[in-house]
Amino acid sequence: MKSKYPMNKRNILLTLIALIAIVCFLILLPSRGKVRNETYQYNEGTIFGTAYHIKYLYDEDLCTEIEAALQQVDASLSMFNPQSTISRFNRNETGKADEMLSEVLQLSYTISKVTNGAFDPTVAPLVNAWGFGFKSGQLPDSVQVDSLRALVGLSAIHLQGDSITKDKPHAILDFSAIAKGYGVDKAAGVLRNHGIQNFMVEIGGEVVAEGINEKGTSWRIGINKPDDDSTSTNTELQDIVALSDGAIATSGNYRNYYISEGRKIAHTINPRTGYPAQQDILSSTVMAPTCAEADGFATAFMVLGMEEAKRVLQSQPQLQAYFIYSDDEGHYRTWYTEGFKSLIIR
Repeated sequence: MKSKYPMNKRNILLTLIALIAIVCFLILLPSRGKVRNETYQYNEGTIFGTAYHIKYLYDEDLCTEIEAALQQVDASLSMFNPQSTISRFNRNETGKADEMLSEVLQLSYTISKVTNGAFDPTVAPLVNAWGFGFKSGQLPDSVQVDSLRALVGLSAIHLQGDSITKDKPHAILDFSAIAKGYGVDKAAGVLRNHGIQNFMVEIGGEVVAEGINEKGTSWRIGINKPDDDSTSTNTELQDIVALSDGAIATSGNYRNYYISEGRKIAHTINPRTGYPAQQDILSSTVMAPTCAEADGFATAFMVLGMEEAKRVLQSQPQLQAYFIYSDDEGHYRTWYTEGFKSLIIR
Protein backbone atom coordinates (compact mmCIF):
# COMPACT_ATOMS: atom_id res chain seq x y z
CA MET A 1 0.00 0.00 0.00
CA LYS A 2 1.37 3.36 -0.97
CA SER A 3 1.85 6.12 1.57
CA LYS A 4 -0.69 8.84 1.65
CA TYR A 5 2.15 11.37 1.53
CA PRO A 6 4.92 11.61 -1.03
CA MET A 7 8.30 10.58 0.45
CA ASN A 8 9.66 14.13 0.80
CA LYS A 9 6.52 15.39 2.55
CA ARG A 10 6.48 12.34 4.80
CA ASN A 11 10.06 13.03 5.92
CA ILE A 12 9.23 16.63 6.70
CA LEU A 13 6.24 15.54 8.81
CA LEU A 14 8.34 13.03 10.76
CA THR A 15 10.97 15.68 11.37
CA LEU A 16 8.36 18.09 12.74
CA ILE A 17 6.97 15.42 15.06
CA ALA A 18 10.45 14.67 16.36
CA LEU A 19 11.16 18.35 16.97
CA ILE A 20 7.90 18.76 18.89
CA ALA A 21 8.79 15.74 21.03
CA ILE A 22 12.23 17.16 21.81
CA VAL A 23 10.76 20.54 22.80
CA CYS A 24 8.22 18.87 25.09
CA PHE A 25 10.97 16.78 26.68
CA LEU A 26 13.12 19.85 27.35
CA ILE A 27 10.18 21.70 28.88
CA LEU A 28 9.53 18.82 31.26
CA LEU A 29 13.19 18.46 32.31
CA PRO A 30 14.09 19.50 35.91
CA SER A 31 14.98 23.18 36.08
CA ARG A 32 18.63 22.55 36.99
CA GLY A 33 19.75 24.28 33.85
CA LYS A 34 17.46 27.26 33.90
CA VAL A 35 18.73 30.76 34.55
CA ARG A 36 18.63 31.58 38.27
CA ASN A 37 16.84 34.68 39.45
CA GLU A 38 19.46 35.43 42.10
CA THR A 39 19.23 38.24 44.59
CA TYR A 40 21.01 38.97 47.87
CA GLN A 41 19.34 37.09 50.71
CA TYR A 42 19.63 38.35 54.29
CA ASN A 43 19.31 36.23 57.42
CA GLU A 44 19.76 37.31 61.03
CA GLY A 45 19.13 35.88 64.46
CA THR A 46 20.84 34.91 67.70
CA ILE A 47 23.17 32.04 68.50
CA PHE A 48 25.82 31.43 71.18
CA GLY A 49 24.38 34.33 73.18
CA THR A 50 25.08 36.85 70.41
CA ALA A 51 23.67 38.04 67.09
CA TYR A 52 24.44 36.78 63.61
CA HIS A 53 24.04 38.45 60.20
CA ILE A 54 24.40 36.62 56.90
CA LYS A 55 24.13 37.90 53.32
CA TYR A 56 24.51 35.82 50.16
CA LEU A 57 23.68 35.97 46.46
CA TYR A 58 21.30 33.11 45.69
CA ASP A 59 17.87 32.32 44.30
CA GLU A 60 16.40 31.01 47.55
CA ASP A 61 16.48 31.62 51.29
CA LEU A 62 18.67 29.11 53.15
CA CYS A 63 17.82 30.33 56.64
CA THR A 64 16.48 26.95 57.83
CA GLU A 65 19.58 25.09 56.69
CA ILE A 66 21.93 27.70 58.17
CA GLU A 67 20.06 27.65 61.50
CA ALA A 68 20.31 23.86 61.60
CA ALA A 69 24.09 24.01 61.13
CA LEU A 70 24.47 26.61 63.89
CA GLN A 71 22.28 24.58 66.24
CA GLN A 72 24.56 21.58 65.65
CA VAL A 73 27.51 23.68 66.79
CA ASP A 74 25.54 24.77 69.85
CA ALA A 75 24.63 21.15 70.64
CA SER A 76 28.31 20.25 70.59
CA LEU A 77 30.24 23.22 71.99
CA SER A 78 27.94 25.46 74.05
CA MET A 79 28.80 25.79 77.74
CA PHE A 80 25.33 27.24 78.29
CA ASN A 81 23.51 24.25 76.79
CA PRO A 82 23.35 21.67 79.61
CA GLN A 83 22.85 18.84 77.11
CA SER A 84 25.72 19.79 74.78
CA THR A 85 28.55 17.34 74.31
CA ILE A 86 31.01 19.64 76.05
CA SER A 87 28.69 20.23 79.04
CA ARG A 88 28.25 16.49 79.51
CA PHE A 89 32.01 15.95 79.26
CA ASN A 90 32.60 18.67 81.85
CA ARG A 91 30.21 16.83 84.20
CA ASN A 92 32.05 13.54 83.51
CA GLU A 93 28.91 12.07 81.94
CA THR A 94 30.49 11.14 78.62
CA GLY A 95 33.86 10.15 77.23
CA LYS A 96 32.82 10.43 73.60
CA ALA A 97 33.72 13.39 71.44
CA ASP A 98 31.54 14.22 68.46
CA GLU A 99 33.09 15.42 65.20
CA MET A 100 32.82 19.12 66.04
CA LEU A 101 34.32 18.79 69.50
CA SER A 102 37.17 16.76 68.04
CA GLU A 103 37.89 19.33 65.33
CA VAL A 104 37.91 22.28 67.72
CA LEU A 105 40.01 20.45 70.31
CA GLN A 106 42.60 19.47 67.71
CA LEU A 107 42.85 23.08 66.53
CA SER A 108 43.15 24.19 70.16
CA TYR A 109 46.10 21.86 70.67
CA THR A 110 47.81 23.48 67.69
CA ILE A 111 47.18 27.09 68.75
CA SER A 112 48.15 26.34 72.34
CA LYS A 113 51.46 24.84 71.25
CA VAL A 114 52.29 27.67 68.85
CA THR A 115 51.49 30.34 71.49
CA ASN A 116 53.26 28.58 74.36
CA GLY A 117 50.02 28.04 76.27
CA ALA A 118 48.54 31.51 75.81
CA PHE A 119 45.47 29.86 74.32
CA ASP A 120 43.99 27.20 76.60
CA PRO A 121 40.29 26.19 76.73
CA THR A 122 40.80 24.60 80.16
CA VAL A 123 41.09 28.09 81.68
CA ALA A 124 37.32 28.09 82.38
CA PRO A 125 37.57 27.65 86.20
CA LEU A 126 39.63 30.84 86.38
CA VAL A 127 37.27 32.67 84.00
CA ASN A 128 34.40 31.76 86.32
CA ALA A 129 36.33 32.81 89.42
CA TRP A 130 37.02 36.24 87.95
CA GLY A 131 33.33 36.74 87.23
CA PHE A 132 33.08 36.14 83.47
CA GLY A 133 31.53 32.70 83.42
CA PHE A 134 28.78 31.18 85.48
CA LYS A 135 29.85 32.63 88.83
CA SER A 136 30.54 36.13 90.06
CA GLY A 137 31.08 37.79 93.41
CA GLN A 138 34.18 38.39 95.49
CA LEU A 139 37.41 38.43 93.52
CA PRO A 140 39.70 35.44 94.07
CA ASP A 141 42.81 35.83 96.19
CA SER A 142 46.20 34.41 95.32
CA VAL A 143 45.50 31.17 97.18
CA GLN A 144 42.33 30.56 95.15
CA VAL A 145 44.06 31.46 91.90
CA ASP A 146 46.90 29.03 92.60
CA SER A 147 44.40 26.32 93.51
CA LEU A 148 42.42 26.78 90.29
CA ARG A 149 45.55 26.93 88.16
CA ALA A 150 46.13 23.30 89.08
CA LEU A 151 43.08 22.48 86.92
CA VAL A 152 44.41 24.40 83.92
CA GLY A 153 46.45 22.71 81.23
CA LEU A 154 45.38 21.37 77.86
CA SER A 155 47.95 18.59 78.08
CA ALA A 156 45.65 16.92 80.65
CA ILE A 157 42.92 16.48 78.02
CA HIS A 158 43.43 13.48 75.73
CA LEU A 159 41.74 12.77 72.41
CA GLN A 160 42.10 9.41 70.67
CA GLY A 161 39.66 8.80 67.86
CA ASP A 162 36.26 9.70 69.31
CA SER A 163 37.41 9.02 72.88
CA ILE A 164 38.10 12.04 75.10
CA THR A 165 39.48 11.74 78.62
CA LYS A 166 40.95 14.03 81.27
CA ASP A 167 43.55 13.46 83.94
CA LYS A 168 41.81 15.75 86.42
CA PRO A 169 38.10 15.03 87.11
CA HIS A 170 37.34 18.67 87.91
CA ALA A 171 38.97 20.05 84.76
CA ILE A 172 36.53 21.57 82.26
CA LEU A 173 36.67 22.77 78.68
CA ASP A 174 35.33 26.10 77.47
CA PHE A 175 35.57 26.93 73.76
CA SER A 176 34.02 30.40 74.04
CA ALA A 177 37.17 31.89 72.52
CA ILE A 178 36.88 29.80 69.36
CA ALA A 179 33.28 28.53 69.04
CA LYS A 180 31.90 31.66 67.36
CA GLY A 181 34.57 31.50 64.69
CA TYR A 182 33.91 27.80 64.22
CA GLY A 183 30.19 28.54 63.87
CA VAL A 184 30.96 31.12 61.18
CA ASP A 185 32.95 28.49 59.29
CA LYS A 186 30.07 26.02 59.48
CA ALA A 187 27.54 28.57 58.21
CA ALA A 188 29.91 29.51 55.39
CA GLY A 189 30.21 25.81 54.59
CA VAL A 190 26.45 25.60 54.03
CA LEU A 191 26.68 28.42 51.49
CA ARG A 192 29.68 26.92 49.72
CA ASN A 193 27.90 23.57 49.45
CA HIS A 194 25.22 25.36 47.41
CA GLY A 195 27.87 26.80 45.08
CA ILE A 196 27.42 30.32 46.43
CA GLN A 197 30.43 32.50 45.66
CA ASN A 198 29.33 35.89 47.01
CA PHE A 199 28.52 35.94 50.72
CA MET A 200 29.33 37.34 54.15
CA VAL A 201 28.75 35.51 57.44
CA GLU A 202 29.14 37.39 60.72
CA ILE A 203 28.57 36.10 64.26
CA GLY A 204 29.37 38.42 67.14
CA GLY A 205 31.94 40.32 65.10
CA GLU A 206 33.70 37.26 63.63
CA VAL A 207 33.48 37.19 59.83
CA VAL A 208 33.99 35.06 56.74
CA ALA A 209 33.52 36.87 53.43
CA GLU A 210 33.90 35.84 49.82
CA GLY A 211 33.24 37.52 46.49
CA ILE A 212 31.39 40.82 46.32
CA ASN A 213 28.54 42.62 48.05
CA GLU A 214 25.36 44.15 46.62
CA LYS A 215 27.32 47.17 45.39
CA GLY A 216 29.70 44.99 43.41
CA THR A 217 32.69 45.66 45.67
CA SER A 218 34.57 43.67 48.30
CA TRP A 219 32.81 43.31 51.64
CA ARG A 220 33.52 46.17 54.09
CA ILE A 221 34.45 45.11 57.62
CA GLY A 222 34.91 47.67 60.38
CA ILE A 223 37.45 47.56 63.20
CA ASN A 224 36.15 49.37 66.27
CA LYS A 225 38.14 51.88 68.27
CA PRO A 226 39.02 50.42 71.68
CA ASP A 227 37.01 52.88 73.73
CA ASP A 228 36.08 51.85 77.27
CA ASP A 229 32.39 51.23 76.77
CA SER A 230 31.02 48.06 78.32
CA THR A 231 27.53 48.93 77.00
CA SER A 232 28.78 48.66 73.38
CA THR A 233 26.86 51.82 72.46
CA ASN A 234 29.99 53.56 71.19
CA THR A 235 31.09 51.78 68.01
CA GLU A 236 33.29 54.38 66.32
CA LEU A 237 35.51 52.76 63.73
CA GLN A 238 39.29 52.83 63.81
CA ASP A 239 39.67 51.45 60.30
CA ILE A 240 37.75 49.68 57.54
CA VAL A 241 39.06 46.70 55.61
CA ALA A 242 37.97 45.26 52.26
CA LEU A 243 37.56 41.49 52.42
CA SER A 244 36.75 39.23 49.48
CA ASP A 245 38.36 35.93 50.41
CA GLY A 246 39.13 35.18 54.03
CA ALA A 247 38.16 35.12 57.68
CA ILE A 248 38.61 37.84 60.29
CA ALA A 249 38.14 37.73 64.06
CA THR A 250 38.72 40.38 66.72
CA SER A 251 39.37 40.07 70.42
CA GLY A 252 39.48 43.00 72.83
CA ASN A 253 39.14 43.79 76.52
CA TYR A 254 37.59 47.21 76.00
CA ARG A 255 33.99 45.89 75.86
CA ASN A 256 33.83 42.96 78.29
CA TYR A 257 35.10 44.20 81.63
CA TYR A 258 33.97 45.51 85.01
CA ILE A 259 35.35 47.80 87.69
CA SER A 260 36.06 46.42 91.18
CA GLU A 261 37.58 48.55 93.92
CA GLY A 262 38.87 50.96 91.31
CA ARG A 263 40.44 48.18 89.24
CA LYS A 264 39.46 47.38 85.68
CA ILE A 265 38.98 43.60 85.44
CA ALA A 266 39.08 42.43 81.81
CA HIS A 267 37.62 39.18 80.54
CA THR A 268 40.73 37.74 78.87
CA ILE A 269 42.36 35.56 81.51
CA ASN A 270 46.00 34.60 81.10
CA PRO A 271 46.08 30.81 81.57
CA ARG A 272 49.78 30.97 82.36
CA THR A 273 49.33 33.27 85.38
CA GLY A 274 45.69 32.82 86.37
CA TYR A 275 45.07 36.58 86.31
CA PRO A 276 43.37 38.91 83.80
CA ALA A 277 45.72 39.72 80.92
CA GLN A 278 47.40 43.08 81.41
CA GLN A 279 49.14 43.64 78.11
CA ASP A 280 49.69 46.55 75.75
CA ILE A 281 47.35 45.16 73.06
CA LEU A 282 43.86 46.66 73.40
CA SER A 283 42.36 45.05 70.31
CA SER A 284 43.64 42.08 68.31
CA THR A 285 42.29 41.42 64.82
CA VAL A 286 43.49 38.39 62.92
CA MET A 287 42.91 37.23 59.34
CA ALA A 288 43.31 33.49 58.75
CA PRO A 289 42.19 30.72 56.37
CA THR A 290 39.39 29.79 58.80
CA CYS A 291 37.46 31.90 61.28
CA ALA A 292 38.04 29.39 64.09
CA GLU A 293 41.78 29.81 63.61
CA ALA A 294 41.47 33.61 63.48
CA ASP A 295 39.31 33.58 66.63
CA GLY A 296 41.73 31.46 68.64
CA PHE A 297 44.84 33.39 67.66
CA ALA A 298 43.15 36.78 68.26
CA THR A 299 42.51 35.72 71.87
CA ALA A 300 46.02 34.32 72.32
CA PHE A 301 47.60 37.57 71.09
CA MET A 302 45.69 39.51 73.75
CA VAL A 303 47.45 37.35 76.34
CA LEU A 304 50.87 37.48 74.69
CA GLY A 305 51.24 41.22 74.10
CA MET A 306 52.92 42.93 71.17
CA GLU A 307 56.42 41.49 71.19
CA GLU A 308 55.47 37.85 71.73
CA ALA A 309 52.60 38.15 69.26
CA LYS A 310 54.96 39.45 66.58
CA ARG A 311 57.27 36.48 67.11
CA VAL A 312 54.35 34.08 66.69
CA LEU A 313 53.27 35.83 63.49
CA GLN A 314 56.74 35.37 62.01
CA SER A 315 56.32 31.59 62.34
CA GLN A 316 52.74 31.52 61.02
CA PRO A 317 52.70 32.90 57.45
CA GLN A 318 49.02 31.97 57.01
CA LEU A 319 48.08 34.69 59.54
CA GLN A 320 47.79 38.44 59.11
CA ALA A 321 47.16 40.73 62.07
CA TYR A 322 46.10 44.24 63.05
CA PHE A 323 46.73 45.43 66.62
CA ILE A 324 45.55 48.54 68.41
CA TYR A 325 47.85 49.03 71.37
CA SER A 326 48.77 51.54 74.04
CA ASP A 327 52.26 53.03 73.92
CA ASP A 328 54.40 53.98 76.91
CA GLU A 329 52.62 57.33 77.16
CA GLY A 330 49.14 55.81 77.05
CA HIS A 331 48.39 56.86 73.46
CA TYR A 332 46.55 54.54 71.06
CA ARG A 333 48.68 53.24 68.20
CA THR A 334 48.13 50.73 65.40
CA TRP A 335 50.42 48.05 64.07
CA TYR A 336 49.72 45.59 61.28
CA THR A 337 51.44 43.05 59.09
CA GLU A 338 52.20 43.85 55.47
CA GLY A 339 49.53 41.41 54.30
CA PHE A 340 46.89 43.12 56.41
CA LYS A 341 47.96 46.56 55.21
CA SER A 342 46.69 45.78 51.72
CA LEU A 343 43.16 45.25 53.10
CA ILE A 344 42.82 48.64 54.78
CA ILE A 345 40.79 51.14 52.78
CA ARG A 346 40.45 53.84 55.43
